[in-house]
Amino acid sequence: MKINAKKIAMLALLTTLGLIAFMIEGLLPPLFFPGAKMGLSNIFSLLTLVLFGLPESLLVVAARTILGSLFVGNVSMLIYSFSAGIVSVVLSRLLLLAFPRISLLCISVFSAVAHNCVQCLVFCAITQTTLIMGYLPYLALIGVLAGIIVGFAVIFIIKGIPLAYFVKLTGGKEIKKQNQETED
Repeated sequence: MKINAKKIAMLALLTTLGLIAFMIEGLLPPLFFPGAKMGLSNIFSLLTLVLFGLPESLLVVAARTILGSLFVGNVSMLIYSFSAGIVSVVLSRLLLLAFPRISLLCISVFSAVAHNCVQCLVFCAITQTTLIMGYLPYLALIGVLAGIIVGFAVIFIIKGIPLAYFVKLTGGKEIKKQNQETED
């Protein structure tokens, strides 16, 4: 991972935007049952993965989850968000490697469902009970909805900002390929 001032600034911006989305989403009522959220901050994790790659995306997820839990004063939330965020980003990258023609929408949906599953598994490990698994089908459905929202947001960002900007920002190798696939 090559670091320069431009990349540090972009990663800080993406982390900050993710934090802002997280804080705003915290003000909204939960989706359908307590704790269920759309995961709008994951827009910036997926965007970082597409623009820069896995190490940078892991850095954004780590910074966003640590700072977000400190800002809202719920440090116990860090255990769930951090582990689920890391696993979902790694799985997203593996999907991109294994299936180069897969759409960002599919990756986002898979990532959101995986995020919810990991959070349930972490809860089971901490509490030594499997009662939360009764919610897993509902969480998976909410994950599909959240993944669709996040996926479309990333696609709109990539299509809405001129390709020349992304090429200049990242060197253009990954984004050119990804942009061509979203146009097909």
